[in-house]
Amino acid sequence: MKQLRGTFTVSVTPFDEAGEVDLQALAAFVEWQIAEGIHGLMPLGSTGEFLSLSNDELTAVAETVIRTASGRVPVVVGTGAEDTREVVRKSREAERLGADGVLIIPPFYCTPSEDELYHHYKTAADAIGIPVMIYNNPAVTNVDLTPRIVARLATIEGCRYIKESTLEVTRVRDILRLCGDRLTVFGGVLGFESFVEGAQGWVAVASNVAPGPMARLFELVADEGRIAEARALYLHWLPIIEAVFGPLFVSGTKSLLTHMGFPAGPPRPPRLPLPEAEDAAMARMVKEFALAFPRP
Repeated sequence: MKQLRGTFTVSVTPFDEAGEVDLQALAAFVEWQIAEGIHGLMPLGSTGEFLSLSNDELTAVAETVIRTASGRVPVVVGTGAEDTREVVRKSREAERLGADGVLIIPPFYCTPSEDELYHHYKTAADAIGIPVMIYNNPAVTNVDLTPRIVARLATIEGCRYIKESTLEVTRVRDILRLCGDRLTVFGGVLGFESFVEGAQGWVAVASNVAPGPMARLFELVADEGRIAEARALYLHWLPIIEAVFGPLFVSGTKSLLTHMGFPAGPPRPPRLPLPEAEDAAMARMVKEFALAFPRP
């Protein structure tokens, strides 16, 4: 079983001109990400618009990424849903397709209690033989997996990772203090800061457009201890990281990729493409940072 570690791209789902999932473009995207040095891939997360895809599309996306990656980097598939039974079904399917792990967001409508959260994650983890990455993103789920709750979830065999997506970097410190080696922490929003606090990974949006630098940022801190050099790299790329943070993380990322020459397509409603002025700002940023997707 692969150890999950490093910068993982929570990848976009490209759509063609007719609004259908473009699996050929997705395969080309995976090849480019791996060639650029990304440490892992995470399809069907929030940036992948998983809530806007049909079950058949979810399967096709996961299958395409796993097949194209072909074991060269780990693939963790998002399998979140409101219904625990659906999470189990999707997680089993991800395992059957060859995923190295699953990312599970808490139920995001029913406002579950702590006991319900424990049951949800234990049911999913017990149903599969690959690790579960817990996903804490209270800004969108109305559920805050505090370090104390996370410590309880970490007692579940199979719950071995967490994507911690708040802006409180002390969460990384406290999760590690409470969980020890039972749980490996991935930053969700904060990369550099989480690495300094001891996180062993980052689920990054910005690596959709700059996989090499985002992967290098992890290596400089976690593998080489070159903090000052890492901070300089981080500050250089901070405008890109900030450009895809917040409510425009899907439309902004797709705008950047499109201006880079990658056929990302528009987001699916209710998300809309960026307004003209903001899209033009993304085009200028692509030029400023010399971002480009290789021509076939």
